[in-house]
Amino acid sequence: MNDTATGSVWQPLHLRIFRTLWLAQLVSNVSSWMQTVGAQWLITQESGSASLVALVQTAASLPVLLFGILAGALADIVDRRRLLLLSQAVMFVAAGLLAVLTALGQMNASGVLLLTFLLGCGNALMTPAWQAIQPDLVPREQIPNAASLNGVNMNLSRAVGPAVGGLLVALAGPAAAFAVNALSFLVTSAALFTWRYRADAGPLGAERVLPALRAGHRYVRHAPRVRRVLARTVLFIPAAAALWALLPVVADRRLGLGPGGYGVLLGAVGAGAVAGAMLLSYVRGHWSSNAALTGGGVLFAAAMAVLALTPSPWLAGAVLVLAGVAWIAVLSTLNAQMQVTTSGWVRARALAVYLTIFSGGMAIGSAVWGALADGVGLVPALLLAAALTAAGSLVAWRRLGIPDTRLDRSLSVHWPAPAMVLEPGGDDGPVLVTVEYRVPRERAAEFVAAMRDFGLSRLRTGALHWDLYRSGADPDVYLETFVVASWEEHLRQHSTRLTGSDRAIEERARSLVAEPFRVSHYLPARW
Repeated sequence: MNDTATGSVWQPLHLRIFRTLWLAQLVSNVSSWMQTVGAQWLITQESGSASLVALVQTAASLPVLLFGILAGALADIVDRRRLLLLSQAVMFVAAGLLAVLTALGQMNASGVLLLTFLLGCGNALMTPAWQAIQPDLVPREQIPNAASLNGVNMNLSRAVGPAVGGLLVALAGPAAAFAVNALSFLVTSAALFTWRYRADAGPLGAERVLPALRAGHRYVRHAPRVRRVLARTVLFIPAAAALWALLPVVADRRLGLGPGGYGVLLGAVGAGAVAGAMLLSYVRGHWSSNAALTGGGVLFAAAMAVLALTPSPWLAGAVLVLAGVAWIAVLSTLNAQMQVTTSGWVRARALAVYLTIFSGGMAIGSAVWGALADGVGLVPALLLAAALTAAGSLVAWRRLGIPDTRLDRSLSVHWPAPAMVLEPGGDDGPVLVTVEYRVPRERAAEFVAAMRDFGLSRLRTGALHWDLYRSGADPDVYLETFVVASWEEHLRQHSTRLTGSDRAIEERARSLVAEPFRVSHYLPARW
């Protein structure tokens, strides 16, 4: 593939800072997979319990479920580089403790799970900020390629890390893998120090945490395309988690492989994902996002079903390559859609919701599939997971299609400053805003339909409530009302939250108005 071709997946690597951080993250991801192999194999040899082995994935993913939303809010309101450096420090301490205690013979399954959970806490703090900085590293038109390269990173590390980790565990024991992982966080920290990131708090300064959390919730709730991406994540991840949770048990019980063989199986998934990433430019040019998600989901389900039934390590490796192709197709498409769909002011919070659903699905799904494998057997559990994955993908194809039309998420400061005699403080509120329109009767139905989209825009950018009324005395007159929590929140609507797409929605509705509209602002009457 020509890496200079338009649309090539490799384009972002020509940018120095993206390349530096991408390589540092590759080192960290490879080391994290080495750590996973060490942790899962240590527990497999100690207990032989499928449910305990599956809990390694749960311990790693659960912190994002618990703290991911808060981490997303922090990533939108504080210096992202400092937040990333703090997360590296947390993970360095956790991995270092795990390495030292294992080397001293003081580590058991409970300790592994506890320190894996602490590592997951650092990852929960890091991931929304890491995802949100991607548009700061590459031009907007390269965001889908950057998302694909991040998927390549994750899966190239899956191809290399488990195989190297399995070999290292076999030769030197789990403590060596844990120590390498601890050192990798120093590499990522050094790369972050080369990035001259400048946080811009905007004219109103940084948001406070609780209002930022509420604003993020409103945005996701009233963004239809974001909700579709999240719904498709829910339908895919919990069922697909069975493969990752039960693969070490498949390697040990059904295929009779040691830690090196398990690493090779994980490497097959990673190799397939890398190959799949190279095909993504072609797929994007010929398939819709909806088709890529559905095809990837069905292929992943088929690979999981074959894995459940085959006793052959060679066939298992072959179908895991296909599983890797499918995994990268689904995850890159979901991630790219979240990146290009969300507005800059709330990107980390929206991504945190996506990551929370992803990690929650992995954590809860892994625990459920591990318990089910212990209860009814490994093969029935994997076959049921495959059936649910395929069914979810087909249902989503019919009911949760994601359009490929591009949204303009550039900042648009087009509202005039409010004309006020009173001088409200930032905390004064709630604020009632009314807009009166006169609409010719022949345009009434079209106007009301356009205002529904306009209302969603108001709600996404900060409104607590929105309504449209028609005058009983003069049917050509309409009154739009919306309530914002505080004067500061309303000023943020004016200056930092509207995008080019919001402006287009507004202009479409107001093009149907017969004469200039009148805007009024009302503050609470207090004595």
